[in-house]
Amino acid sequence: MRCNWETLYENICNCNKCGLCTKRNHVVVGMGDAHADVMLIGEGPGQEEDRQGLPFVGNAGKLLDKMLAAIDIKRDRVYIANVVKCRPENNRTPNPDEALACLPYLREQTALVSPKIIVCMGATAVRYVLGEDFKITRDRGKWVERNGIFIMPTYHPAALLYDEKKKREAWADLKELRRKMTELNINIFEETP
Repeated sequence: MRCNWETLYENICNCNKCGLCTKRNHVVVGMGDAHADVMLIGEGPGQEEDRQGLPFVGNAGKLLDKMLAAIDIKRDRVYIANVVKCRPENNRTPNPDEALACLPYLREQTALVSPKIIVCMGATAVRYVLGEDFKITRDRGKWVERNGIFIMPTYHPAALLYDEKKKREAWADLKELRRKMTELNINIFEETP
């Protein structure tokens, strides 16, 4: 049985299915257009996201904004979520039990948004959205279709902050995202004056 946004938000905010809930300042549910054609999925909140209760507002978020702007998309035209909704201490990768505890929430978010395109940002998102058989370095930039949704893995913006050599591949992925959006008649591009 599908829930609505209000119920889902309440369920996530009251969640105590794993130990991440004990050290969080804020639950980071998601943000953006709740009925967007494009959904971006990351790993989990970092320190700044935990402080503000919003996804991708730290340095990686600033880079994500620039990346989207480079293909004429504003953040509020997409929906952004994470695999886990609470910050793993020291920004570590979520443990499988933590990710699996949150996965039903991500599935509900995806069902409510009903996107045409999902971009999995980073290895954790790829693992829990597409499966263990997919690897970010091998499969980034390639489309997978599931239940009528086109899904593409790409690097997490934080990875680009640590390894600038990956920026060229990430730029190719962004151009591929824009091409697929045009192919699917998704027009959320900013008008240029």
